[in-house]
Amino acid sequence: MGRMVGGLTVFGLLLASAIAQPNQNDWDIYSFHINSTVSNRYATTVITSRVANRMQESKEIEFHVEIPKDAFISKFRMYIDGQPYDGVVKTKEKAQQQYTQAVSQGQSAGIVSSVGRTLEEFRTSVNVAANKKVTFELTYEELMRRKHGKYELKIHARPMQPVRDFKIDVYMHEKAGITFVDIKGGLSTKELANAITKTQEDKEAWVHFYPTVNQQTNCDGCGEQGLDGELIISYDVQRDNGFGDIQKADGYFVHHFAPSSLPRIPKNVVFVIDRSGSMSGRKMRQTRIAMVKILSDLDEEDFFGLITFDSEILYWKEELVQATSANVETAQGFARSIQDRGATDINAALLEGARMLTRYTREGSASILILLTDGDPTTGVTNRGTIQENVRRVIAGQFPLYCLGFGFDVSFEFLQKLSLMNGGVARRIYEDSDADLQLKGFYEEVANPLLTDVTMIYEGGTNLTQTNFSQYYNGSEIVVAGQILDNNVENFIPQVVAISVRRKVTFTEADTGPDPIENTTDSVLQRVWAYLTVKQLLEKELLLSGNEKEKVKNEALELSLKYSFVTPLTSMVVTKPQEGDTEVLHKPEEGKPHRNRHRGVGSTARKQGTLMVGSSPISRTGIAQMAPRSFHPELSQLNRGRHSSRFPALEDSSAHHQSQVLPGPPAHPGVAGLPGVPSSSGSWFVPISLDDFQEEIDPTLQPPPVLDEMDYEEFLEASSDSSPPVTVKHRFWIKSDGPSRPLCFDIPGTVVLKLFHHPSRELYINGELDSVMYGGFKKIVIRVGSDQRIEVDTEWITVQKGQTVSYYRGLDPIRSGSATIIRTDKEIDIEVEDIRLVIYIHQKDREVLLWPVFRQIPSESNTDGLLVLKAAVYQISQRVPLTKVKINKSEVEVTDAHAIDYSLGSHRSMPCFHGSADQILPRPLSHFLVNQL
Repeated sequence: MGRMVGGLTVFGLLLASAIAQPNQNDWDIYSFHINSTVSNRYATTVITSRVANRMQESKEIEFHVEIPKDAFISKFRMYIDGQPYDGVVKTKEKAQQQYTQAVSQGQSAGIVSSVGRTLEEFRTSVNVAANKKVTFELTYEELMRRKHGKYELKIHARPMQPVRDFKIDVYMHEKAGITFVDIKGGLSTKELANAITKTQEDKEAWVHFYPTVNQQTNCDGCGEQGLDGELIISYDVQRDNGFGDIQKADGYFVHHFAPSSLPRIPKNVVFVIDRSGSMSGRKMRQTRIAMVKILSDLDEEDFFGLITFDSEILYWKEELVQATSANVETAQGFARSIQDRGATDINAALLEGARMLTRYTREGSASILILLTDGDPTTGVTNRGTIQENVRRVIAGQFPLYCLGFGFDVSFEFLQKLSLMNGGVARRIYEDSDADLQLKGFYEEVANPLLTDVTMIYEGGTNLTQTNFSQYYNGSEIVVAGQILDNNVENFIPQVVAISVRRKVTFTEADTGPDPIENTTDSVLQRVWAYLTVKQLLEKELLLSGNEKEKVKNEALELSLKYSFVTPLTSMVVTKPQEGDTEVLHKPEEGKPHRNRHRGVGSTARKQGTLMVGSSPISRTGIAQMAPRSFHPELSQLNRGRHSSRFPALEDSSAHHQSQVLPGPPAHPGVAGLPGVPSSSGSWFVPISLDDFQEEIDPTLQPPPVLDEMDYEEFLEASSDSSPPVTVKHRFWIKSDGPSRPLCFDIPGTVVLKLFHHPSRELYINGELDSVMYGGFKKIVIRVGSDQRIEVDTEWITVQKGQTVSYYRGLDPIRSGSATIIRTDKEIDIEVEDIRLVIYIHQKDREVLLWPVFRQIPSESNTDGLLVLKAAVYQISQRVPLTKVKINKSEVEVTDAHAIDYSLGSHRSMPCFHGSADQILPRPLSHFLVNQL
């Protein structure tokens, strides 16, 4: 049986109407989906937003999304009237040329987005005609970075209005195995916690976030404008050996190296703290608070130094001292007394900090230099290039330099070069209320060195990303990617050599045999390699000049164009449908949080024609509501010229047909599940969407079946089959409460099952099984009280409210009483009060089947049905010669078997323990059988 599954993260999203704050009656965000797939720590995220213009005139609608800073946009697409408009990644020069041409013609132009702490903003807008819709799709990719022993996927949700079809779906697959999945953030608290479901298995995990409209307005930070907060999914993977996890496929490899069972290396650390006048106020207070906390975390085996600087240098001690409790306490007193004053002599301060470390040598230890500053050099040596060269010469590759830039006044590129030249990284500290926590968080990343002088060796490998690292810290991870020469995995021999405390250590790959080679031309591993290579080439380009700089830049540009990455070297050009309007979307530069928006100018420019785009992929679905209309070839001429009508979305469906009761769609004759049949006259009934044929047609005509994927001869052959009927068995499964296999059982025949019953609400959900061997449903019915009924089959949605019946086959939202129904290509989402049911549409061979899964259920305990069974609790009491499990104090004989899991968007086979339904279910099977839908 279908299991309860959960939801996961994506990074930020924001959708609003452009320019002025719109009246929500003017436009409607009726669907917002985020799908994120994390495969071996590489995340591909797709954001899909569907918006309708409810006005009787054209309206400019804006798509605004926030993505992680380290992510690359790889795809953007808009659908208007079914016509796709794609963004194309080009060089900055070509994009600028197209941009300039657009501006000269008075068309809308692109803008660079603002920069947040961990997110970048992208926007785009488009003019949507009266009563029309637009679909936005955005895709971005990112290599997950391990910090503090975990990976984090973040989603910022602020859609500016409650969205009826709001979903976040995250799927994770880790070859190494998943140890834990945690969900936190403002969107996981109070009422919204009930909208989250999570499923975790050995190597896979699913997180789903499906908040109802009521929940979107009743939570911390929520209000009339809907959700406003973050959903954060954190996880880690199994680490069974020191060598780490290496995947090989399609001529590429990716190596994740993160050994944990190593002794900690004592460290020598010098903190160089800017106390110039620009650090006054909150910056200085937060620095003092952070340093007091950081000093208290020093291990007694560590040695440390602390100096402050403005135009002069002030030492706490002129030599490194051991981090005894007495020394730490004295140093904390010094940190509390730091006062801002004077100018900024970065050169002298860094050189003295480096000399303190070079003068103090200790075998079996690791040295680290940390600079915190908020400004540019203003006294002493002020030439940045000279400072960089001076520091590089003194450090001489002996230890890494980490530069922390406080606020936006500092030249961050200068700090980046300083760090990269000396084996470290630069990090911006944002001038917010938690700046002290940001400082402490960074220190914790480098607080526990486990290895030094790390060299990654790959015999038989080529085109490698960075392979030499000065230090490896506990809770982090080193990632190397490359290509395998001639795709010869047998001659590919990886190893890692490093220093641990006072000895050299070597890590080699466990002899597990070669990985299977995937027959793909653009595998995930290849994109990980491209992502890492581009990132590192862009860093390398900062340090070079002349021909070498140009060569590295061209390499990064070539890869960016090949893999459609929006990087600092490329831009995405979006040509929109209004008179060929064009905008150029750039990746923002670090350190420029508020860029002016460039607007189109000229006589034909649209008002406020600015655009900004964010990064995130989405799946295509059509946007057309369709009344149940039959179309016979002869009717096309009879109905030409008649008035066209289109029903407005999200109105009560009873308004569509008022008091008229329509007959239901006919059952499909012949082979079960076959959706097509010729008419008695020999001609074919063909369904037609209102997008293609908008003439008024007699609504009393029955909706016709359609011949799909099977020609007439095949149909006749199948319908004339005189072989005796076979009793089909449908296999269901119940998730186990623990690491063991699920339990599975069979239900024979095309019976009707009680899926859910809520007595106090008079709410029933029943399902009729199909008559083929795939184990799904052909029809599901929801009854609310005595006057509302929703019936879903593989083609139609039938809604009955009182004496009025309406039929739907399109993809527009349906509103009836307390129910909202939204259908896409692969699922049907039904919200009734505080209940959210998703019905997945699966296709196997030529058969279509349904599978229902609750995404949200009420907390009351007086519910019943197969969909709300608790996880099975059992113990394996015997394995040989027959497998027996103990369930509720009774021993049950089971066999090894497999079941198909349909409870997600894609089905899969999984092992289970198979037994009798009456023995596995908490109540006899007859309890879950009903006479009618």
